[in-house]
Order: sequence, then C-alpha cells, then structure tokens
Amino acid sequence: MKASSIEPAATATTSAREESPILRKQDDRGVVTLALNRPHAFNALSEAMLTALQRELDAVADDESARVVVIAAEGKAFCAGHDLKEMRAAPSLDYYERLFLQCSDVMLTIQRLPVPVIARVQGIATAAGCQLVAMCDLAVASSSAKFAVSGVNLGLFCSAPGVALSRNILRKAAFEMLVTGEFITADKAKERGLINRVAEPEQLDSELEKLVTAIVAKPRVAVATGKQFFYKQAELGIAAAYEAASQSMACNMMDDDALEGVQAFIDKRPPQWKKE
Repeated sequence: MKASSIEPAATATTSAREESPILRKQDDRGVVTLALNRPHAFNALSEAMLTALQRELDAVADDESARVVVIAAEGKAFCAGHDLKEMRAAPSLDYYERLFLQCSDVMLTIQRLPVPVIARVQGIATAAGCQLVAMCDLAVASSSAKFAVSGVNLGLFCSAPGVALSRNILRKAAFEMLVTGEFITADKAKERGLINRVAEPEQLDSELEKLVTAIVAKPRVAVATGKQFFYKQAELGIAAAYEAASQSMACNMMDDDALEGVQAFIDKRPPQWKKE
C-alpha cells in the first residue's frame, strides 16, 4: 500500500495506539484503511470495537473523497469473532439481541457503502471474524490464513455468520463449515469463493495493492452505482433484476464520465475522467 498522507489522531502516541480499538489512515488516493486493534485478544469484536468500526464506516459513507476501504488487523490474528469473555459476563436475552443486532448493522453498513471494501486477512478469521471477511466486497488473504465458523464447537451455531457465508459459497460447503466448525485453508477459501486472492505473507500488501490500483483507476460514480446494483439484483428474480439493471445502466450512462469513456473508446484515446 502507498504511504498515507493523513495520520489518524488516535495513533499520535504509542499509548493512544494501544487504546484505540480501530486504527484509521487514509492516503492521498482516498484509500481508507481501518485496522482492528486488539491484538492481545485476537481482535475479538468487543462492543467498543463494533461501535468504533461503525463510527468509522459511517464517516466513510459521508466522505466523497473515499475510494476504497481496506479492513485490516494488527497482530497475528485477523479476527476471532465476538469477545466471548464479554458475552459471558452478564448473560441476558436483551443483551444478546442488542449485541448481535449491533454486529449485523456493522456488516450491512459494509455492503451499503458506496465504495468497495477489501478484507486484508493476515491470520485466522473465525466466527464473526469469518463473517466480516464474507461481508467485505473483496478479500485478499495470506497463504497462512485460516477460516472457520466455529461457534458450534461451543454449542452456539453461527447463525449470523451463516447468512454471509451462504451468500459467498455453495450451500453444502457453507453448511459443512457451520456444522463441523472445522478450519479451511486460504487456498480452500479461494477455491470455494470466500476470498479473491491468496499471497505469500511477504507479498500480501503488494497483492492487495493490485486490487486497489485497479479500482481507484475507475470513475467513482461507476463503481458506486455498480456496487449498489450488484447487491440489489442478487435478491431479485431474474426479470426484476434485468429491469433494475436497465434502469441502473441508463442512469449510469448519463454520468459525464460514462459519456467521456464511450467517446474516448470511439476516438481511440485514453479517457479523461473528471476530478472527484
């Protein structure tokens, strides 16, 4: 990844860096990196981390200079799911309903953002951590990363992670992961469609950068329009999906960059995108 031009306020000192559950940086291309920062707890999704992540994602939604979001993690693990110690401290149905709804809101916010979200997976991603990977639009993983929805091993079926998982991979493969709780390798995750690319640990950032570079080279409006439609059509029947696609493409075609892109193709020259 290219060096950031904006340093997050939360990382001004070592102590602040250790205290902030999410570390944020943004480079001059509009690439926003949000790093999970509880390495001592395998980046488990505490209530504080979910709140911080929601706040940062909401800020991206309002930032027209943002082009890509990368969700990364500090330490050896990407994310070990919910914070089980926190969950067990004061059990009540009301608390658990609020916690899982909070997590679901974060996951849905990722899908609703107008910019692509890429998971940078350097270590294990389990339960809600695997769900987080599945909800990102794209994912690049280290060859040493592993994935599991392992709640069933504790007597808790990973229902919410199953929503995301079953929308990424085939049903039987998803159900096998859900009922066995077994880990799969990064190569197997790529084969099943959970992630896009696998790289050796030392090549992870360069592989991620290839995706980022390809995305930021495209007009922001086209990518935002395409992302919104992509998820909308997936929930529709085929006739309704084509109707929605026709409307989406017609509106997209009226954008200045689309008109310029088509004209540039006709003129056999590189397109000159408008500045965002």
